[in-house]
Amino acid sequence: MLQGKNEKVAILTDTEKVSYGELKKNILNFSKLFDDISESRIAIFSENRLEWIYAFYSIWNNRNIPVPIDYMSGIDDVSFILNDCQPEVIFCSADRKEALKQSLKEISYEPRVIVFEEIDAAPLEGGDDAISFSADDQDTAVIIYTSGTTGSPKGVMLTFENLKSNIIGVSEHVKFYTPDQVVMMLLPLHHIFPLLGSMVATLYVGATVAMAPSLNADDIIRTLQKHKVTMLIGVPRLYSIIHKGIIDKINQSGIAKKLFKIAAILQWQGFSKKIFNTVHQKFGGNVKYLISGGAPLDPEVAVGFRTLGFEICEGYGMTESAPMITFTRPGKFFKGSAGQALPGTKIEIRDGEIVASGKNIMKGYYKRQSETDDILRDGWLYTGDLGHLNSKGRIFITGRKKEIIVLSNGKNINPAEIELKVEKLSPLVKEAAVFMMNDKLNLVIVPDEAGLKKEKVEDAQRYFRDHVLKPYNERATSSKRLLKLHISAEELPKTRLSKIQRFKLVDFVETIAPKEEVVHEKADSKELETIIEFISQQIGQQVYPEDRLIDDLALDSLAKITLIVYLENTFGVEIPEQELVKFERVRDLSNHILAHKTKHKHELINWTNILKEKVNFSLPKAGMSFNFSNFSYKAFIRSILRLHREGINNIPDGPCIIAANHQSFLDGFLIASSLKRKTMRHTYFYAKESHWKSAIKRFLARKNNVILMDVNRDLKTSLQKMAAVLRKGKNLIIFPEGTRSEDGSIGQFKQTFAILARELN
Repeated sequence: MLQGKNEKVAILTDTEKVSYGELKKNILNFSKLFDDISESRIAIFSENRLEWIYAFYSIWNNRNIPVPIDYMSGIDDVSFILNDCQPEVIFCSADRKEALKQSLKEISYEPRVIVFEEIDAAPLEGGDDAISFSADDQDTAVIIYTSGTTGSPKGVMLTFENLKSNIIGVSEHVKFYTPDQVVMMLLPLHHIFPLLGSMVATLYVGATVAMAPSLNADDIIRTLQKHKVTMLIGVPRLYSIIHKGIIDKINQSGIAKKLFKIAAILQWQGFSKKIFNTVHQKFGGNVKYLISGGAPLDPEVAVGFRTLGFEICEGYGMTESAPMITFTRPGKFFKGSAGQALPGTKIEIRDGEIVASGKNIMKGYYKRQSETDDILRDGWLYTGDLGHLNSKGRIFITGRKKEIIVLSNGKNINPAEIELKVEKLSPLVKEAAVFMMNDKLNLVIVPDEAGLKKEKVEDAQRYFRDHVLKPYNERATSSKRLLKLHISAEELPKTRLSKIQRFKLVDFVETIAPKEEVVHEKADSKELETIIEFISQQIGQQVYPEDRLIDDLALDSLAKITLIVYLENTFGVEIPEQELVKFERVRDLSNHILAHKTKHKHELINWTNILKEKVNFSLPKAGMSFNFSNFSYKAFIRSILRLHREGINNIPDGPCIIAANHQSFLDGFLIASSLKRKTMRHTYFYAKESHWKSAIKRFLARKNNVILMDVNRDLKTSLQKMAAVLRKGKNLIIFPEGTRSEDGSIGQFKQTFAILARELN
């Protein structure tokens, strides 16, 4: 486990150099402190320091099992772990002595406590042959308590074989770890990712550990530069912060921005290193690898570091896999992927869930057989993570199974997917989280306070409602709309590796804005009851009188027109589309109806009659430019793409609706170039007017069978125009998702094409 020659530097701190020979002698001295105990559990409750490392290896030397405890843990968590595994000895630092003393009052036995600062400085003695880590591969090497994203921590028993499979995978199969590496120790060692990545694997191959004094930015930079670090192991949050700082500086210089764009296109590491040499020197000038793990890395951050000339490699795994299941090979970066399987590990996707088997999979949970049986089945680890594999075996993580929110209507919502979209809507969103509270999807945003000041934002609630919530809801399907916004100056509850503890969010938002239990207003009139019942059915969620009609309920264009038609049929009150926004809350709309109604008779919407209404509309006519345009884009498309077409003969001679999925701005041209010219002359596109603002574009639309619609102002007329096209025996092309897909998956269809298809047969 310690491969370095005695004279080689094993560990570097801010003030000390420890050779491999000195490391072994210190381990031997620590071993003597409890050499009367074997085959037991020994806890370490301390911040990262040299003594932590000596204690850990001394526990192995005495044939015991180390149990690292997060030094930031509260009294309840520490006492829980101590009661659960009952270590006979506890190492701790003076800084944690008082907290440990309080925790010991809550446990049922009396362990021996060794405080690092109180150990007598015994003279260094012994030799190489005095230390032995020999153990059976199936023996438990360490018990790591999970960080608790979903509740009480569980003790994960990892064997020596589990650890070795990871180490051999990154040092022999893929040579990440070599004796010449200087690996930065930054993250707390109680977690398996930094424990194995920055300590055990590093010392196993005879490389050097460089310990950062703290997570302070200045300490990190000084450690990188002073010790010529070649490998940095961090979590996505760390890389996001560093990336943002670099990009902000680049954006302050016009030349730097242009060079960054060129580097992004070239993706040539040699060029980027020269152009951004200042950035590399800030990192010490020797960094070969930036390793990210513990949570999903933002793909844009990964691409950004590669554009700057860094090799950034993301791994995926969990404590139960010691920790790796997959990792990115050097030079094999693929945007959005956490790499390929650890050598010897098998991966499958079962019902959307990632499952893995191999020598890296844990022995089980300490004293929790039923929970072990839940996650380990027939030798396969059921990770609880959702994802997919591509043809090259690359893994793509899409969410956490246990975090999926199930709405009252049965729809499943992946909060991580929404959070990613929200965070990209404004640079002032520092972090965001989605959760369920009071039967509504809630969003909590932690703003970038410095950014708010710079942009002179005085009302953060209003800013994020206008610039984040509103634009998100306009694009989102009804089931994914966010109906309540919270702003927090405090960081979200997270594990030490920056994973959101979603189960704590409800209590968290009530803490930042304490309030009484929510008491909703009551519907005090039949009119209000009727309106609430109708809107609730439309959006699939419970509606209350105090809900904001547009902002909270996030009605899309069709939902608005459906509501307007319903109000006219039921109450005899006509409300123009542009007037609907004047009613802030559902109660305000009800009050207007109450004051102006001429009847109250519940009537279903009769789309047949609506679509039969006459509308002043003439079809665009294909002009002289049509044939030329048709020939040109067909020739262009076929010159740059290999287009595979099937089922063209299935398009009927009579009128039909072609409902196509939407992934790129070329989709309209792709469809048009696939259709026969005769079919195309009788086929019309439905397009948003906002995309065709210029005079030349409008001219081209009129001459190329494009019907422009203003979906925000007069959707009813737009629907009637589309119906007129079909009644005249023409074809209509509609993108039923309403907007382009961001990741290639098909979105939820809007109702427009279904209404037309049903009502016009």
